[in-house]
Parts: sequence; C-alpha cells; structure tokens
Amino acid sequence: MSSLRRVAFIGNHLPRRCGIATFTTHLHRAISSDRPDLQTGVVAMNDGGRHYDYPSAVQFQVRDEVVADYVQTAHALNAARVDVVSLQHEYGIFGGEAGSHIVDLLKLLSMPIVTTLHTVLSAPTPGQRQVMDKIIALSTKLVVMAEKGREILHSVHGVPHQKVEVISHGIPDFPFIEAAQAKAKFGFSGKTVILTFGLLSPSKGIETVINAMPHIIRSCPEAVYVVLGATHPNLIRQEGEAYRESLSARVRELGITDHVVFFNQFVDQATLLEYISMCDVYVTPYLNEAQMTSGTLAYSFGLGKAIVSTPYWHAKELLHDGRGALVPFGDANATGLEISALITNDVRRHAMRKRAYAFSRSMTWPQTAKLYVAAFESAQESSRIAELVPVDHGGLWGACQGFPALRTGHFLSMCDSTGLLQHAIHSIPDRSHGYCIDDNARALLLSTLLATGGEEPLPERNTVGFASFIQHAWNPHTRRFRNFMGYDRQWLEPQGSEDSHGRTLWALGECARNDSDPSRRKWAAALFKNSMPSVEAFRSPRAWAFTLLGLHPYCSAVVGDSAASALRELLAEKLISLFQAAKAEDWCWYEDVLAYDNSRLPQAMIVTGAALERPNMVEVGLASLRWLMALQTAPNGEFRPVGTGSFGAKRKAPKVFDQQPVEAAATISACISAWRVNRHQEWLTGAVSAFQWFVGRNDLKSSLIDAETGGCMDGLHPDRPNENRGAESAVCYLLGLAEMRQLARSGVAASASDLAETLALRA
Repeated sequence: MSSLRRVAFIGNHLPRRCGIATFTTHLHRAISSDRPDLQTGVVAMNDGGRHYDYPSAVQFQVRDEVVADYVQTAHALNAARVDVVSLQHEYGIFGGEAGSHIVDLLKLLSMPIVTTLHTVLSAPTPGQRQVMDKIIALSTKLVVMAEKGREILHSVHGVPHQKVEVISHGIPDFPFIEAAQAKAKFGFSGKTVILTFGLLSPSKGIETVINAMPHIIRSCPEAVYVVLGATHPNLIRQEGEAYRESLSARVRELGITDHVVFFNQFVDQATLLEYISMCDVYVTPYLNEAQMTSGTLAYSFGLGKAIVSTPYWHAKELLHDGRGALVPFGDANATGLEISALITNDVRRHAMRKRAYAFSRSMTWPQTAKLYVAAFESAQESSRIAELVPVDHGGLWGACQGFPALRTGHFLSMCDSTGLLQHAIHSIPDRSHGYCIDDNARALLLSTLLATGGEEPLPERNTVGFASFIQHAWNPHTRRFRNFMGYDRQWLEPQGSEDSHGRTLWALGECARNDSDPSRRKWAAALFKNSMPSVEAFRSPRAWAFTLLGLHPYCSAVVGDSAASALRELLAEKLISLFQAAKAEDWCWYEDVLAYDNSRLPQAMIVTGAALERPNMVEVGLASLRWLMALQTAPNGEFRPVGTGSFGAKRKAPKVFDQQPVEAAATISACISAWRVNRHQEWLTGAVSAFQWFVGRNDLKSSLIDAETGGCMDGLHPDRPNENRGAESAVCYLLGLAEMRQLARSGVAASASDLAETLALRA
C-alpha cells in the first residue's frame, strides 16, 4: 500500500573513515534489506578534495567546498524522481560557514526531506543557529537518537514535537555470548579486558581511563585496557600522531605498559564485533556532555556489555535504570572505582549485561530500518497534505486561526486532585456522580494529543492526575480496570465494562508512544502490556475497536511484542467477520444496530489495515465509514450524528435526536484517518462538516461551544441544546478541535468553500 519507491541518502559513506560514514552505510543496507522493493542510492560527501573507492550504492559524489556540486546533485535527484531524501547532518561534513552549503542543495529539492541530526547543540553559535534553522524549515521530518535532542530542538529552535522522531542508533543483531573465545583469538586469554574503540581525539577522554588503570590493576592485576581505533583523520592532518604519542607517554610514565594496548587501525564491522565480544567492560569516557549520539556506545550496548560511561546525553538515556554505570567527566578516581567494582562483582556485571541486551533488541538495524521507513512514509504523507492547497504558512492556516482558539478553562475546572469529574450542572462540576475511567482515559488522550500537536500542553499536574487515576483503576485480581468511582474516592465496582477497558488501552497506547515524558511512556507501555491479555475474551466490538486504536501506537513504540501483534490480527479479523456476517444490500455495518462512538469501528479497521498493509481491512473500514457518513448527512448536507434514540433499533434508519459530541469527535478522527489512506475529498469534507456541527451547523442552528472557556454543551435535544457541560462533551470537543487545528497546521483545506465556511464560523 505504500507509495514509497525511491529513497536517496545524503551523508558520508565507507570507505571514508568516520562515524557518519559508518552510520549512513549501515542505515542504507538495513533499509535495502527490509524493503528490497525500494530503489535506493547514496550521495557521498568528499572532504578536502579526497576521493574514495566507493561501492555501487554511491551514485553521486559531492566535493564539500564546491557549491556547484551541491546544485548539480539536487537537480539530479529531482530528475530521478526520488520520493524522499534522507539527510545525515553533522557539523563539519558540509562546506561553507557552519556547513551552509548543504542548504543550497536542500532548497532546490522537490521531494520531502527527512533529516537525521547526529548533533543537536543547546548553545549554537549565531552561524550554526542560522544554518540549522534553515535545515529545520526545509525538512519535513527530523530524526534524533535521544529524547534530549527533541527537547533541545523544541526549546532552542521552537520545533514542534510532532515534527521530530526519536529513533535509536541502529545496532547489529548479534547473539549474547561470553568473551572467552574472542579473547583467545586476540591473545587475551586469562585477561580482564576493558575496551574503548573509535577514532581517537582529545574529546574522547582516553587519558581518564589510563590515569585510572593503576587503581584498577591493584584490585584486578590481570586487567588490560585495549584502545582500538585509528587517530581521527582531521587530527592527523593537523598534528599527525602527537595525541596518540602523548597517551603512550602517559602509559610509560605510570609504569603500566603491560596493561594498556593500542591498536592503531580502522576495522571492519565483523572484526569490530569480535573485539567488543572479548571485553568484560566497555568504557566511553567522553568529555563533552552535549554528545547526542555515540555509535560505539550503541554497538557495545547491543552486544550486552557492561558499560561505564561519562554522563553525556546519549549515555544518560541509554544506560538509565541499571543498564550501565555513569561516572563524572574527567574523574579518573571515580572511573577506576566503578570499573574495579564491576570486574570484581560477576553477579552485578552479568545482571547489567542482561538488562542492556534485553533493552537493545528494539534497536537492531532491522527494527531501526522499519522506523526510518515509517518516517519516510509519514514525510510523504505530510508533503501530499501540503500540496493539496496553496498555503501561506504565515497566514490564517499557518497560525490555525481558521478554527476557534483551543481553550481549556472549563475542562480544567472539571478536574481536581483525584482526576476528571464526570458531570456538570450547566458549567458547575457535579460532585454527586464522582469520576469514571472513561473520561480520565479520554483526558489522557487529549493531554498526549496537545503535547505532540503543536498546542499549549495541559498542566503537568493534570496529566499526572489522569495517569494516576488509570493506575489506581487497575485491579490486578480481576486483570481489569474499574470504571466508576464515587466522590469519596471509593470504587463502585470491582471491574468496569469491556468498552471502558478498551478505551483505557487506547489512551495507554497513545501515551506509550507520544507522551512528552519518557518515564510516563514506559509506565504506559508496561500497564498496556499487563492489561492487554484480557481483551482476547471480550465480546464487545467497540472494545475491540478501542483496543486496536491503542495497539496501533503501542506496536510502534514497543517493537517486537509478538503478543500485541497477534492480538491486533485477532481483533481485526473478528471485526471483519462481524462485518461480513451483518452486511446486506442496505446495511453495511458490523452489527444489526447502531450505538455510540460509531465511527471508531471503521477508524480502527482503517488504521490497522494501513499499518499491517492489509487492503481488505482498509476497504472494510472505508466502506463502513462511507455508509455511516451517508446516514449521518442531513438532506441539506449538514452533519447529523446518529441520535441516542436509535440505539438498539435493529437495522433501522437512525433517529435524529438526541445528538451527542462523542459522535462528532469520532467522525472527525475517522474521516482524517480515511483521508490519510484514501485521499478522497469526501473524507476532508466529512471531517470539516463534523467539526462544524459543534459551532452551529446543525439541526438547531445552535453553537454548543463557549468560546471563552472551551466548554461544550452535552448535546442537542429536539427543541434545545442540553445546557449541561460534562467531561465527555468537553474532552470530545477539544479532541476534535485539536485534530482539526493539526490538520490545518499541516496545510490542509477540504476545498475553497469549506475553508471559507469554517473561517466564517469562528467562535
């Protein structure tokens, strides 16, 4: 189903010797293996007039200081009708001030650009900031390898969270093995090996470990420190081998020549993996905190090695939670103590190794390739969205002024320290009905959407409150979530409905992938995994649909969960079976009745089918949504949701009233999901029409919205709006509004007339 056919990679490439060359080579190979149907090629950067014996994958070469090469390459990529360009950006590999020449290439490209930023600076120079801002503006998507990178891009450059993907540095898929065999091959049998590898330069902090070796040797006399790697080519050009010679001099001065070995060579991957295999402890003693990624760290981590590192950004994230040990920058004493403690404590060292290896399975190159391909396809989609309508990004659409401002005052007034209250009398929270997990799960969905959709996020205390409510609702004895809680904080039931359980899984899945807080993402993934198995016995189609909507983001966040993948297949097949059994000439639905949240069923089929590349699932989703939209369209073309009076009526045309916000919000989401896979104008028109129902294009010609507070009335009776403004209505309106504003921010308008009508209906 993907339209991605041609991808070009821009960066350094082996046999040029540097980390970016290694990364670009391995990323290209991994994606080519994962998607053999893709046509791929590499644009290799050449430094200082040098030439390299490149493989056939390198189709273009650019001399870093020759602007004409950049321009000619851009024209060649356009002529080749490349679908997506994957740029590897690092300071120092492109010519011009702060690498500005690459901008001359990017600004001429006609296809979307996905830029991987190998370094993100928290305090760039004015020149670096100027160039980076241009690269960011020209890129459809940005990729960083640590969460810290996304934080800095947001705080320093104002990049919205949804533009940035965090994809870990890829690693070889290597077995978890012991070191004895590799030690024997390299002549280190009987030794305790401490290893550092990579291109040598003063920023690597090798002297810190050398200075720590006398302490290490006292606790472990057979210890040897192996320093593997050639001196960095740039350093060679500037001063020859002076740095390496200074390290050797320090080794002689300390009298530890029998315990420090230098291998001055640049090794291929197979040899490198054997060297890593032989070490007992791997050390990255880098001196610069602002190191966003380290391939050497990632590789050693992926082989399940016990790691001691300074707390640069990548290491702090990767080695968190006992997956490694951190020591202060340049502190030889602390480094020696930590390495000694590890090599003399087999139990602790092996436990650390196992934690690292287990965590790293989602980082293997095959898994990394899938995430990059997904980012390429997302960039393609965003590019198509922007092409639908000529957009002035500084005008109304760019600022999202075509829709009401997103106000959360009323919503927040419904929250207290326990969570989100269910009901309101007019706009006053009604304590007599307490709380429910349905509304708190919707609130967590809203929090996640606002945090990733370019909106002002909800206060952290409220997001924590919704998550805490869900955590407290989990009943480990029944393996189900409770739903209703009294205002006295007493649960009113041991377990809630199947639908409330499914909706909670949906919220947890979105939180696991998109929440701004890494710790909360881990919490959500763990609770999702614990509460997921109960769904297999459920009988409610809506519970299946809600769970599928949660499995979609969860399976992206937790790659390789076979149980989740199996459940996704099972639930989707169940919905297809229901649809086929109930379908008739005049009835294109999953059941004999229509009920609430109807559009979530086709939405679940659409997103699941697209993710699994199952056209039959997508077609079922589109067909059922098209049928439902026909029922939900009044003769004058306005949106008319299925009224509650229809619920339970077998194979009957829906009654008009009561109309509720939950149906409009679900329809907005489903139509946007349909448009993303189908591109037909009807889906954009449907989303706009469903949103306009909130602001007055409805049977009563009454707006349900309080523009100042963001409150939403509970629906439409036959003769009047329902003046109460409960939690479900408030959250559904805000979810619908946030999705429409996100759509607008992407540069989408259903048509000129739809855009004009929406702008005219501003609250």
